[in-house]
Amino acid sequence: MHVVLAPDKFKGSLTAAEVATHLAAGLRSAVPGLDVREVPVADGGDGTLDAVVANGFRHVPVRATGPTGEPVDTGYAVRDGVAVVELADVSGLRRLPGAVLDPLHATSYGTGEVVRAALDAGVRTVVLGLGGSACTDGGAGMVQALGARLLDAEGRDLPPGGAALSTVDRVELDGLHPGVRTTEIVVASDVDNPLLGANGAAAVYGPQKGATPTQVRLLDNALARWATAVHRVSTVDGANLPGAGAAGGVGFAALTVLRARVRPGIGYLLDVLEFGKHLAGARLVVTGEGSLDEQTLRGKAPAGVAEAAAGVPVVAVAGRIEVAHVDLFAAMYALTDIEPDVRRCMTEAGPLLERLAAERLAKHLEVSP
Repeated sequence: MHVVLAPDKFKGSLTAAEVATHLAAGLRSAVPGLDVREVPVADGGDGTLDAVVANGFRHVPVRATGPTGEPVDTGYAVRDGVAVVELADVSGLRRLPGAVLDPLHATSYGTGEVVRAALDAGVRTVVLGLGGSACTDGGAGMVQALGARLLDAEGRDLPPGGAALSTVDRVELDGLHPGVRTTEIVVASDVDNPLLGANGAAAVYGPQKGATPTQVRLLDNALARWATAVHRVSTVDGANLPGAGAAGGVGFAALTVLRARVRPGIGYLLDVLEFGKHLAGARLVVTGEGSLDEQTLRGKAPAGVAEAAAGVPVVAVAGRIEVAHVDLFAAMYALTDIEPDVRRCMTEAGPLLERLAAERLAKHLEVSP
């Protein structure tokens, strides 16, 4: 008998690997000698690199361009020819100096630099985790870093950022990294928004990145011009494809210029992590994230784990729970069940998870007489 621990991060408190470690400690304190398999997970957004490294991938450091031009130390993770790139770790909101938003000029260029490093290393597959981006540049920066040129009517290279796309006249792909043609590129994302319009990258996600209503309109128009320029050199009309609006439109550039295919974030990453091999003989699967809410049920990591559990009972843990009973889970437990002070739940999440595991989760392992 063993237990599989497959949590996502508790954002602002613990990484997915740390959550799993604390849950394991709590369970073993209640059930000495218990066989626990720790498989921390992610859905392609923040924390994806940490999760795959905790599962045996090797971290390869890369110094790349941050969302507003400053250098950041990031990298990719690799195992058996598969490289995982986390956009949020290089072009994400958390990489903005001083957390100062820059919706018009933030760029995905650094993400392209990390992808280029992986291609230079000769990997056979690049998994691009999208989420948490600081930019709304349609992935223009990413493809520029991979050798594409974006030119205005005077033949000048465009500067970084989504606003600059309002002057794009043509795209040249002759210098695109040769590895793009020979490497499988997969976008791991659960976002199905198109690039443009009321449900597009600028309208839906631009305000989260600091865009005012006027800037949202400017960015949407600029992205439309970008999409037209790309369509002239690509056989893929990608603006309306599901997922094109992911990560400020980086999904669009990945689908059209890099010829990537989109896979559901958590489902694909569970395959990459070989989650299924841990289920045979499992008595219980434990998953969770910082907040279990309506978003959890729309493709987030805990829901993906429950759907992949192949009939093994799944219990969810969280900092707080904002939904009623969910059929996916045999039970749900929150840190706020044992500590009503939300602030302490954030600052003392580790010890509280150990207590929750010992007091609540261990009961699911009791053998009925």
